[in-house]
Amino acid sequence: MAGIGIKLNRIYEKRTVTASLYGMGLSIIYTIAPMLVVMGSLLAMYKLLGFESVKYYDRELFSCSVLYIFIFSLLFSTSFNSTLSKYIADRNFEKAFEDIPPCIIVGVILKLGISSLVSVPFYLWEIFVGKVPVYYVFTSYMAYMALTLVFAVMLYGVVIKEFMQVSLFFIVGALTSVLTSLIFRYLLHMEITYSMLLALAIGFWVTATMMFFMIERRFPVSSHRYKPVLGYVKQYWRLIIGDFLYIFGLFAHNFVFWTVPWHMVIANTYVCNQPYDMATCLAMFTSLSATVIFVTKIEMHFFRNYSDFNTAIVGGSFEQMEKYRSLMFRSLTKELMDLIYAQFAISVAIFLLAELLLPIMGFGGLVMDIYPLMAVGYFISFLMYSNLLFLQYFTDYSGAVFTGLIYAGLSLAGAFISTFLPEIWYGAGFTFASLCAYIYSFLRLRWVDKTLYHHMFCVGSILPYKTGERPDPQVYNKANGIEEDENALSH
Repeated sequence: MAGIGIKLNRIYEKRTVTASLYGMGLSIIYTIAPMLVVMGSLLAMYKLLGFESVKYYDRELFSCSVLYIFIFSLLFSTSFNSTLSKYIADRNFEKAFEDIPPCIIVGVILKLGISSLVSVPFYLWEIFVGKVPVYYVFTSYMAYMALTLVFAVMLYGVVIKEFMQVSLFFIVGALTSVLTSLIFRYLLHMEITYSMLLALAIGFWVTATMMFFMIERRFPVSSHRYKPVLGYVKQYWRLIIGDFLYIFGLFAHNFVFWTVPWHMVIANTYVCNQPYDMATCLAMFTSLSATVIFVTKIEMHFFRNYSDFNTAIVGGSFEQMEKYRSLMFRSLTKELMDLIYAQFAISVAIFLLAELLLPIMGFGGLVMDIYPLMAVGYFISFLMYSNLLFLQYFTDYSGAVFTGLIYAGLSLAGAFISTFLPEIWYGAGFTFASLCAYIYSFLRLRWVDKTLYHHMFCVGSILPYKTGERPDPQVYNKANGIEEDENALSH
């Protein structure tokens, strides 16, 4: 995060309209550009290949296949990101760059291994129970694994601050998908949905391959020390749990609504709820700008105060430490509130436009009934995620885990209760979960502020941990000590 803030600070210091627009553009590239590129390639294929002319069953099978590919690759590939990022950051600080390639290998194997463990039984079910052709299922599996690999390798590109190259690779992969889909459809005369699915898989593999070779060129020397990476995974397991719970909480309410009586089942395999899933997607895009604002405002200004505080710890007095600690948390609170104000204004504007334009574009009925409250839920959810990142920033991993537990647990329970409410209240459970998680994370940040020194200096152990027989807790006997001293004097 620091590298982004420093670069954006240099841009915004010019205080011109051009610099502001350039800074906002870079923020979009750093944060949401890859997702927008992939969504744009899908929309382009929909239009160019005539997706609307496809039979209903084939159209829904493709849509559910892509939906599951995105949700579960994100769920099982991003849980290790914070832990692996910490390992890379520590190795960068120590200038031990040869230890980074083993981290890449371990991360990729862990993510692909867990993803395969979950997905292989599912896709076998799709073949034998759903009666979906093997070639179609195999292509879906390869697209799923390719996107998992993209997310796995993308982490290292972001950590080494190659944001422009990462976005460029996504653009190349998206263009590859669009062009190959046209070839498959109009030259090889493949089915429309299979042309799109195969082209999407190829595009993901192209993106992942380019990213992987970029990382390999950046770190050509490897120490082949894999055990320390696994040690970090074991030591910082709370980071893994916290990240997983947050991603799970984002989709837990969808999973609940996939079980309601009016859900849809495709090929006896894919379960979905079209109106609810579409409302969720629209609501997520309504508040997506919070990610950009977080980068441009919070991290950009906060890092300067955070750096000053750490400098005061190393070579300053206690008065200086107190000064910069106070400035740091005042800046954090101010920027969080500014984020709320800015995102609220943007979300309201987007919401009003959506209410006017979406019915014209064919979105109406149940989708528009669910959308308003769901938009509020994602607005609060993205704000909560900012707090979660700062808890990790201050190494309050337990706070991050509890935040994730509240978010995921209440998202499940609240969504279940919401299924019994009127349609306009279907998003109430998720919104309530987001609000509770936000309140807890904010109060936890206030607690970190008050106990920062204890949290920094009084956690840990001077002596190394060992496994063995516990030593005698009595290290000195005063009475025996006096007798021994008197005997020594008499002799």
